[in-house]
Amino acid sequence: MLYTGIDQHGKQITVSVRNEAGDLIVRRQVSTRWAKIDAFVEEMKQHLAAHGGVLAVVEVCGFNHWLLVRLHAAGWQVIVVQPEESAAHKTDRRDASALSEVLWVNRERVRQGLPVRGLRQVQVPGPDEQADRRITSLRRNVGRELTRTINRIKAVLRRHNLEQECPTKGLETKAGLKWLWQLGLPAIERVELDQQLWRLKLLREQARQLQFEIEQRYERNAAAQRLSTIPGAGAYAALGLASRVGDVRRFRGPRSLANYWGLTPGSRNSGEATQRLGSITKQGSPLARFLLGQLVLHVLRKDAAMRLWFRQIKRRRGAKIARVAVMRRLSMIIWHMLTKNEDYVLGGPPRRRLRNERNNNNN
Repeated sequence: MLYTGIDQHGKQITVSVRNEAGDLIVRRQVSTRWAKIDAFVEEMKQHLAAHGGVLAVVEVCGFNHWLLVRLHAAGWQVIVVQPEESAAHKTDRRDASALSEVLWVNRERVRQGLPVRGLRQVQVPGPDEQADRRITSLRRNVGRELTRTINRIKAVLRRHNLEQECPTKGLETKAGLKWLWQLGLPAIERVELDQQLWRLKLLREQARQLQFEIEQRYERNAAAQRLSTIPGAGAYAALGLASRVGDVRRFRGPRSLANYWGLTPGSRNSGEATQRLGSITKQGSPLARFLLGQLVLHVLRKDAAMRLWFRQIKRRRGAKIARVAVMRRLSMIIWHMLTKNEDYVLGGPPRRRLRNERNNNNN
């Protein structure tokens, strides 16, 4: 068996290959041009005949897909991992060599499917899950651009103290947009406002197209339909969260999902000192945390039991920490919903609700 570490970039990959004895037999950079990649894979077939197979580790990035497909087609066994923290002296060759060394040292644990320190494995999503993640990310990006565009329009109006003269409360209404198109301004300011209005029109059309595609994909996703029972969760939020859970069976418990989304506190302890927890790690999906943050407002408005729990934490720790606590609890509820195929229940399941009421009465 050959143990290969790969550090991938846009124009090249850096490869470090070790044999069963741990010796480096290949250490080179390969261009990402198809001819060069195919030539390298063909060259590796000669080593495969002598060593039996290839176990490779690749750090996850935004353009892994084509390389993983090519290596799988060549018969390689590939593990995708999260990158470690940047070192003081970082080079592509050192990264690839370190990956192959960690893989070789822990080869028996990897073969048995056991966790390895230094190799935080990533589950590569399937085609449908990748498409769901991509479409919801695009919708998030368009929403952010819409907000920025509206703020730029408001900035033009505020430079001339004209925002107060808008005939409607919001600028995005038909009457508000008509007023903006006809507003008299100096020449340069008029050009800037026209550009932002055209941009706003384009972004709103893109948002409509993305929302239509999201709703089509939502109808074919049973997990997303289950999550849509959470107060305030529409097709966009439900599909975005469901696609970032994937197969819920890979999480051992509800806390594992909260940790996967970076909603658990970090800790830096030494010796036998009192445990001190820091802020949340934020190592998971930013979009999942954003969607949970949006759902908190609706859940607290609809769910009296969750609202009471939120207020208790708010009195002790403040509103910001209380909102994060609700996000973490929501992630745990999502694990239970998908594991047990249950809809969201206001106040919690009956058995849990009765236990909470009994505890409150005793207190």
